[in-house]
Amino acid sequence: MSVELGHVTCPSRSTLSLVTKTRNPLFPSSEDEASGHRPMPATGPSLERGVADAFFRQIVTNMRNGVLAITRDGRLAVINDEAYRVFGITREASDIGQPAAAILKAHPEVFRALTGAFELHHLPNRAEMRLKPKNKVIGYTLALVRDDSGEVTGAAMFFKDLTRVERLEERERLRDRLAAVGEMAAVIAHEVKNPLAGIEVMAGVLRRKIPAAPDAQALLTDIINEAKMANAIVQEVLDFVRPIRLQVERTGIADAVHAAIHLADTKARRGAVNVDVQLAPGLPLIQGDQHQLMQLFTNLLINAYEAMDGKGRITVTGERTRLDDGGEGRDAVLVEVTDNGPGMPPDVSDKVFDPFFTTKAQGSGLGLAIVRKIVDAHDGRLDLRTAPDQGTTIRMTLPISTEEQLTD
Repeated sequence: MSVELGHVTCPSRSTLSLVTKTRNPLFPSSEDEASGHRPMPATGPSLERGVADAFFRQIVTNMRNGVLAITRDGRLAVINDEAYRVFGITREASDIGQPAAAILKAHPEVFRALTGAFELHHLPNRAEMRLKPKNKVIGYTLALVRDDSGEVTGAAMFFKDLTRVERLEERERLRDRLAAVGEMAAVIAHEVKNPLAGIEVMAGVLRRKIPAAPDAQALLTDIINEAKMANAIVQEVLDFVRPIRLQVERTGIADAVHAAIHLADTKARRGAVNVDVQLAPGLPLIQGDQHQLMQLFTNLLINAYEAMDGKGRITVTGERTRLDDGGEGRDAVLVEVTDNGPGMPPDVSDKVFDPFFTTKAQGSGLGLAIVRKIVDAHDGRLDLRTAPDQGTTIRMTLPISTEEQLTD
């Protein structure tokens, strides 16, 4: 039996033995062990074939890429450890020989791709597929399995988990788009900021010239405040669209949180809100940007202050964890910011991290969008749990080492 892949033919004798349940002298079957029957040790050519079969099986099992094969009638013939991991399938001793559709029931698109190979004259090479339940991306190649006479007896899929690669590429594309938008916004902001500054200065001069007109004084004060607010919004837009260039250093989450509490108190009315910091002792330092992390926690605290209307409790917790990145995972720090405020309905929580979305009478709608951008810049994960009258929890998982450092 052989696997035909382009112009390369690879021997695959063990595939046939797996499908047909042929006894292998080096590996007694479960039926042999149950009955107490032990086949006689093979010698000569039989022993050589057994060694070759065992070696081939070990190669397939330990490959870093996934291998999956089915027979012509849709039974599972080969599946290696990487395939089990990527597809999230629990290994069973009876998997081989079972209907592949049942084994791959969570991923029908994979089974369709394999069975479709029997009808194709030109098999796809380096195609990609998104696995819907887990939102993983694989890059795969299909091949037909032929016997010694050239008859097609099965189909095989060789694939690699591209989830991390796809995530990095998407992040790079987003950075490019934001860079282009940032250049345009910088030009517009420059043209807007200058007139705003002129309005603010001239209103201040006029206010000083008519000190005896209280009505005019109040009106000019409103003009100055509105000009300052417009200028702040323009600055926030600039901060959002500019690509974040991290000044990476070994940073303590505790330092960033405590600095953010002091900064948030100067930017928003805290009232009687109590902030309780409960970070686990010995929390590891992460490779991050101290200033950006302080901005992240400041925005979260300001948002909570404004939502809680001067009363309630905010709890900040942190612990060590593992970040699932589509590969072996990475050491990370999980930080949760929880408040007992009014919470959010689903139609708000679905949009809360979108740029320019706000439920406030006055606000740019960029505070939480900037939070997401900073978390993404640190290769982290962001999650939200909230419901009306049940408070809000924002979870941030920040890797101890960034993706770029792991690939250097």
